[in-house]
Amino acid sequence: MKPVILAEKPSQAKAYADAFSVKRHEGYLEINSCPIFPEGAYITWGIGHLVELKEPKAYDPKWDKWSLNSLPILPDRYEFQVAKGKFKQFTIVKKLMKATDTVINACDVDREGSNIFYSIYYQTGARGQAIKRLWINSLEVEEIRKGFAHLQDNRKDLLLYEEAKARQISDWLVGMNGSRLYSLLLQSQGIKEVFPIGRVQSPTIYLIYQRQMELENFVSEPFFEIEATFTAGQGTYKGKAKAKEPKREIIQALLAKHGIQPNSPGFITSVEKLDKRMPPPQLHSLSTLQATANRLWKTSPANVLKTMQVLYEKKLVTYPRTDSRYITPSEFSYLAAQVTDYQQLIGQSFPICSLAPKKRYVDSTKVQEHYAIIPTKKIPSQAVLAKLSPIEKNLYEEIVRTTLAMFHTDYLYTETKVTTDVNGLPFFTTGKTERDKGWKVLFVRSAKENEKEEPPLPPLDEKETVKSNIAIKEGKTLPPKPYTEGQLIAMMKTCGKLVEDKSETDILKEVEGLGTEATRSGIIETIKRHGYIDVIKNIVSITDKGRVLCQAIEGNLLASPSMTAKWETYLRKIGNGEGSQERFLGSIAKFIHSLLQEVPIQLKSKNIDIKLTPKASGSKYSSYKQEPIAPCPKCKEGFIVARKSFYGCTNYKNGCTQTFNGFFLKKKITPSQIKLLCTKGKTNEIKGFVAENGQTFNASLSFVEGKLKLEFKA
Repeated sequence: MKPVILAEKPSQAKAYADAFSVKRHEGYLEINSCPIFPEGAYITWGIGHLVELKEPKAYDPKWDKWSLNSLPILPDRYEFQVAKGKFKQFTIVKKLMKATDTVINACDVDREGSNIFYSIYYQTGARGQAIKRLWINSLEVEEIRKGFAHLQDNRKDLLLYEEAKARQISDWLVGMNGSRLYSLLLQSQGIKEVFPIGRVQSPTIYLIYQRQMELENFVSEPFFEIEATFTAGQGTYKGKAKAKEPKREIIQALLAKHGIQPNSPGFITSVEKLDKRMPPPQLHSLSTLQATANRLWKTSPANVLKTMQVLYEKKLVTYPRTDSRYITPSEFSYLAAQVTDYQQLIGQSFPICSLAPKKRYVDSTKVQEHYAIIPTKKIPSQAVLAKLSPIEKNLYEEIVRTTLAMFHTDYLYTETKVTTDVNGLPFFTTGKTERDKGWKVLFVRSAKENEKEEPPLPPLDEKETVKSNIAIKEGKTLPPKPYTEGQLIAMMKTCGKLVEDKSETDILKEVEGLGTEATRSGIIETIKRHGYIDVIKNIVSITDKGRVLCQAIEGNLLASPSMTAKWETYLRKIGNGEGSQERFLGSIAKFIHSLLQEVPIQLKSKNIDIKLTPKASGSKYSSYKQEPIAPCPKCKEGFIVARKSFYGCTNYKNGCTQTFNGFFLKKKITPSQIKLLCTKGKTNEIKGFVAENGQTFNASLSFVEGKLKLEFKA
């Protein structure tokens, strides 16, 4: 009998077919007889998830209508159905599977791929077939043929499926129960909105909310330091005394104690030089690539993953959904053999430092399902490169450069520490002198990157006398910066740093934070789609709807990344054959029962100060409206209220056009500041405006002749 190969999607099936001679049929491909498949084989495909969990109403009619009395939603068993619009392809897959004795799982090599395969297989009703697993990291023809010639058994695959299925059901349970519970309770308080709840998305939103609160509640404090510009025989350099005080008078007293005037001479008491080196960066995992692309090109994490999937299907890069930054000796071998070809791709040749593998990059013990993202053996022609989109080219070159860096020399520099004495008060200076740019030459993309380097220190000698220009420098403490979209990925991965409990920090570190390498960008897109966060010019901010949710879940385990991490720890045990789905889902059921008991009491004691109401009955979109903030300064009849991304007058239907943007120079304007503008014509000093050059500054806003203007302290 011809074996049936199930790919995850049509593009993946086409990539497999490229390795063989095939005939095309509707919904599947037929491989002709060949050494690997003497009788031939069939390749068919899913369209992602052909099968999904049934809706609550399929289990019990009472769960069709949203009602607190019908909760909890806890079916005795969990049933699946063919996804809407995918029945035709499912029927083709079903017919092929039931007519064969061997099925090959060729979906993506991860938990989700295992879940897609087995959910389809079991839904077809096929039974008794031998199941094999294709386990490859590249869609190159050679790797595909090698993979099909050395298929694995499905023991590990079944465990991954059990883990993924438990995760899928638990997410369904938390979402169905939590979303209805919070939405209904908040609606009873007059907040007419739907609040989707998620096992991973809710703590993620709460972490963003915490950063926003830090920003809004931050009070800048002045501080004073002593800085000097010294002039030596061969040039100038700067130094700073170890004194940082909240009052100028304390610094002045310190200067007076040492009898220091602005031009008091000094002498160099020590010059210490230390040669240092920086090894090339590690290879990319998906999250490090997403963070890099967002920092360099403002590309969203979701777009990076989507683009990497395209490059993978073009056979230019290896499997993208990886959390590893290591490769095995096998991959290193082909990379080393083609270094010159990769150099030509980016137009940068350099002497190869070493062709011996280093543990920093090559370590089989650090590679599980997938290794780091690297270029495949396929060397694209200039014509192929020219057809790549700008983001495809950027990402491909980033991967090639990072891989080539592994064969380059270390970055070498000398760190110089200088101590300059002025009347007994030491001033400290640290400088860096570059000795060999090494691997960094691969990443200089523009002249601006060279400009970032600080000028080196001039030659200095111990006991050398220097002229001084000493001054008191006033500074202000700066608020934490808002997250960029790329930093959200890093925040989700390392959120253990934000948790105070040591045991919980260890758990978060073990499971690598919230979500997985493959799901984090999707989670960010979900919370954007639900209206919980806004991303404006790559800066992430919480919306009013997000604030309501976070005020509602504050103090609850749904706001805790530690809870999600503990669940993830047990899910990993299921994947390793050490845990059971029944026990895990039992703990989820207990959690849901505790939510139903605790949340109504918690919400009664909370004063949620933002009221959201739908714009119109049955409208797909909602606009957000707060209680009146202040009388409208223009028409004097309406009131200024908060909308989704701006403030406007309630009298707009009668022609009043008064509005205020919700952001000014990347700083969110709060309702209390709008109230001051409307009633006093001027706000207090606002911290953290961002100028076009990226510098932050503080200023007041004034409302003059219908326009906002900046005012600075005299």
